[in-house]
Amino acid sequence: MTDHSMTAKIIPALAITGAAGLVIAQYFIWVYAPVEATMGILQKIFYFHLPLAWWGLISFFIVFCASLVFLITKKPVMDRLAQTAAEMGLLYSGLALITGSLWARAAWNTWWTWDPRLSTTLVMWFIYAGYLALRQSIDNPQKMRAVCAVLGVVAFLNVPLVFLSARMWRSIHPAVFGSGGGGLEPEMMTTLLVCIFAWGILTIGILLYRVRQLDIKDRIKSLFVY
Repeated sequence: MTDHSMTAKIIPALAITGAAGLVIAQYFIWVYAPVEATMGILQKIFYFHLPLAWWGLISFFIVFCASLVFLITKKPVMDRLAQTAAEMGLLYSGLALITGSLWARAAWNTWWTWDPRLSTTLVMWFIYAGYLALRQSIDNPQKMRAVCAVLGVVAFLNVPLVFLSARMWRSIHPAVFGSGGGGLEPEMMTTLLVCIFAWGILTIGILLYRVRQLDIKDRIKSLFVY
């Protein structure tokens, strides 16, 4: 069995499992998890916000790893993986900012504050938006891959800063899995883990599908190169 045929079989399974996981997660969010005493029903945004934020950061870590491997091996598949992960990370971190803004409005009566976590996340979003824009601005494929691989490695320097910002500086963001415990009830923690797992399965499926799509696109383009 070739890698392509194996991937073609894995992607539908991941998509179905991820979609089913998100459906199951809705039961945990709206039925199993208790309503938070202070924020009420609006607190449930948290179960969308945190998984999106986490998988956004993980996607950017994949960009870093794939870019590093590309610089060493020059394998085009690593460049495709880096592009795909950057697209997913940008989408997820953007949705995390939006859901976080909705949460902030309900919790602190403001849509935005220059909190360290929010500020570093916004900077990260613009860095990776620039990364994707750069990919479209260089015509030579070999040069584009090399330049973007370097940027993919360097850009990751901001990602640990986003993750650690709530611990390094005074922040409105609680450390949910920190040493202090995040103050979540067991039902809330279980629900959060279910959501993280479901989003993770779906994300892996989308990443594989997009990488395969880019591979097919490159194969078609190569047919027209004389």
